[in-house]
Amino acid sequence: MKILLIEGDLDLGNHVRIVLSEQGLVVVWVRRLIDAERALETGTCDLLLLGISDSEGLHLLARLRREKSCLPVIILSASDNINDRLLAFDSGADDYLVKPFVMVELISRVRALVRRSYGFDGETLDLRDLSLHVPTRCVTVGKRKVELTASECLLLSTLLIRADRVVTRRTLEELAVPGGRNNASNTLDVHIANLRRKIGDGYIRTVRGIGFVIDAPAARTESKCGWKCSESTH
Repeated sequence: MKILLIEGDLDLGNHVRIVLSEQGLVVVWVRRLIDAERALETGTCDLLLLGISDSEGLHLLARLRREKSCLPVIILSASDNINDRLLAFDSGADDYLVKPFVMVELISRVRALVRRSYGFDGETLDLRDLSLHVPTRCVTVGKRKVELTASECLLLSTLLIRADRVVTRRTLEELAVPGGRNNASNTLDVHIANLRRKIGDGYIRTVRGIGFVIDAPAARTESKCGWKCSESTH
């Protein structure tokens, strides 16, 4: 899972980044709203931690909802005022956590929101005959056990979590290719080809000029919030 954290406080932001990274999450931390907007426009994330809960932060949240974005959002706020809470939820927040908070509670709320939004229990990803147990990197297709490299496993879990959404080449390169998108080699294509060979045809589909997608069964093509979730194609 890739989380975008917007937090202006240096100590708190760094602490949250470290703690969530230790949980196996990819955390992109920015301190300014303008950097957050740029990150949302040019990348892909699965959850937003919005630590700037003033009017600018809420305007960003409201704009995401107007654009029909289903991106899960947790507000991190110093205010325990009921009116501020209600305003955050009315603007489209999924959860609200008051600072200072205990990190284990933040982890628990992140996991709960991910389960509600993506149907991911934090350990196992299943799609048709394919199953990935994330902590052990154990992959099975039907009754057949599949051995994957660390990079292949990371690519597969990224695609499964975002099933039905196109994941851009940039995002996949940043996650699994040494040097990220600055790597001019065809390393990503080699990883994808090896992954297809190991898990079989019919799972990973190429979206030419954009990236790759794993199509989920038809019942999951409509988001739980009733919107079609959009993905940046940068």
